[in-house]
Amino acid sequence: MKEKSFKNKLYHIIFEAETPSGKLFDILLLIIISSSVLCIILESVQIIKLEYIFLLQTLEWIFTIIFTIEYLIRIWIVRKPIKYIFSFMGLIDLLAIIPTYLMFIADLHHLTVIRSIRLIRLFRVFHLSPYVRGGQTMLIALRKSLPKIVVFLMSVVLLVIVLGTVMYIIEGPSGANTNGFDDIPNSMYWAIITLTTVGYGGVVPFTVLGKILASIIMILGYGIIAVPTGIVSVSMVKNNDNITTITCPNCLHEGHRIDSDFCNKCGKELNS
Repeated sequence: MKEKSFKNKLYHIIFEAETPSGKLFDILLLIIISSSVLCIILESVQIIKLEYIFLLQTLEWIFTIIFTIEYLIRIWIVRKPIKYIFSFMGLIDLLAIIPTYLMFIADLHHLTVIRSIRLIRLFRVFHLSPYVRGGQTMLIALRKSLPKIVVFLMSVVLLVIVLGTVMYIIEGPSGANTNGFDDIPNSMYWAIITLTTVGYGGVVPFTVLGKILASIIMILGYGIIAVPTGIVSVSMVKNNDNITTITCPNCLHEGHRIDSDFCNKCGKELNS
């Protein structure tokens, strides 16, 4: 009974941030993750690596041991360890520690870059109370807006194909100078960088009609950039639920209302 009570206490500290202990744990975890990623960045600079290699490797092992202990504790306290291990964040937690141990077994220094995946763990910042509502609201808004965004992106792809084909007809091989519009794929590439207002300048139209079309695409690009922002913003305004970091101990679903007694995904009791 005492073990179960202790595991429940650890669960609320590690997986949630509704208590002072939980908030403190998340803050410490963020500091450690940030420090670890900083060490990885510094290690890629040859001058720093040659001079401080021992210090960087020592810190790396300290961080890896801390992450390993945290990972094992997470597996121990959850009701369904397999579900956590194969969850997105569970796999990220595992990939954050494996490269260091592989380096110890064999000379696989090219795998050290995988350690930078720890940066993804910084998404745990959404557990801190000032960011909980904003982070969860944004995620829910993105989920609700996904079908509209997919339709919008498909429309943009079709538009790029049409514009690229038209530009190929105008500036293509039939003209005196192709200017890089040698085929439809190259013309589509030009349409993409023009529509997104990137404009590298490597491929430019020379004919008057081509320049007119390019001007229209540039103006159209500003409007297209605003569309997905508007779609997501509307969904965010509609979603004003009082969301917390309360996590279901059964399915690990996060983001329940403050007054919820049961999980809105699996239906299990939240405080059992």
